[in-house]
Amino acid sequence: MDFAFDARTEELRARLLAFMDEYVYPAEAVAEEQRAALASPWDTPAVVEELKAEARRQGLWNLFLPDAEHGAGLTNLQYAPLAEITGRSPQLAPTALNCAAPDTGNMEVLAQFGDERQQKQWLEPLLAGEIRSAFAMTEPEVASSDATNITTHIERDGDEYVITGRKWYISGAMNPDCKIFIVMGKTDPDGADIRRQQSMVLVPRDTPGVTVKRAMQVFGYEDHYHGGHAEVIFDHARVPVSSLIGEEGGGFAIAQARLGPGRIHHCMRLIGMAERAIELMCRRAVSRTAFGKELARQGVVHNWIADARVTVEQLRLLVLKTAWLMDTVGNKGAHTEIQSIKIATPRAVVDIIDRAIQLHGAGGVSQDFPLAELYAGARTLMIADGPDEVHQRSLARRELKKYL
Repeated sequence: MDFAFDARTEELRARLLAFMDEYVYPAEAVAEEQRAALASPWDTPAVVEELKAEARRQGLWNLFLPDAEHGAGLTNLQYAPLAEITGRSPQLAPTALNCAAPDTGNMEVLAQFGDERQQKQWLEPLLAGEIRSAFAMTEPEVASSDATNITTHIERDGDEYVITGRKWYISGAMNPDCKIFIVMGKTDPDGADIRRQQSMVLVPRDTPGVTVKRAMQVFGYEDHYHGGHAEVIFDHARVPVSSLIGEEGGGFAIAQARLGPGRIHHCMRLIGMAERAIELMCRRAVSRTAFGKELARQGVVHNWIADARVTVEQLRLLVLKTAWLMDTVGNKGAHTEIQSIKIATPRAVVDIIDRAIQLHGAGGVSQDFPLAELYAGARTLMIADGPDEVHQRSLARRELKKYL
């Protein structure tokens, strides 16, 4: 395994780092000011659209898609260090590059499983950054970490599907630019194979029977930049049968294919979040005095900073190994490593950000620093894309099989 950056990665890293310094970091405060003046908190600040236009002009656009027909044609190993850089400003940078979830996963689904008409109608405007999307799977009444529990009904009625169900924490759904939902439900709830009961359908936001009921809070705040996390009601919403993605009963397999790349993308960005937290921790440590000496001279602070650096270097190597395996043996061949990074990365990054918050005192939980939002995002990822415990269960069972 050789994780040295190739020439293309080095060139893109240099351009992206310059883009972050010149455009993204200065835009963070501007975006907050503009958002406060918006008529709706879910509208997009003008500076975000300016960032998108500049990123596209510079060729820093759709970097996540390995398919050269639709994206930059980068391997996972090439994309990993770029995603890490965007994680340093997770509210702005991924969106600026059109590399933000849930759109990334939805574009991957449409590129891999969508038919020509679906790609023309929905994938193309998503690739152009003209619209946003949402992925509707999680439900409040069931443990959605087990996707076979999903209860939303997708019932065929002639040449239409009728969708009935209640979803929540549907990321991006509050954004007025969100025009399409990918909805997972059961087309065959009594099917013999529990993993062949689910299907995915495309449901336009303006479909009668679709109601975006309310925004769901995360640790008491609303994630405005990513379009919030909404509760959505589907009350006998009707779509043509041509809205089916792939085949009936293929929803579970599509979900698994979607979540694999999504998990590694999250872990890449998490490392960038940790790097931002370490930077803030160090700047704070050399600028504040307590009990007669700089915080940077306190032994416990030395331990926090040293432990954070060691942890990030370890995580980065594991993520790069996972990316390399996904490129060389495929997602199934990298299953153990994908689960490993999903378990290890959010947990460790939460701890690093928590130490940075502690070092900042009251400022650490305020809106004056990005640490509180970084913490909430990292902590949420211990639940999203499958709770850590689900991955631990699967990983342990795979290890135990060697001895049974």
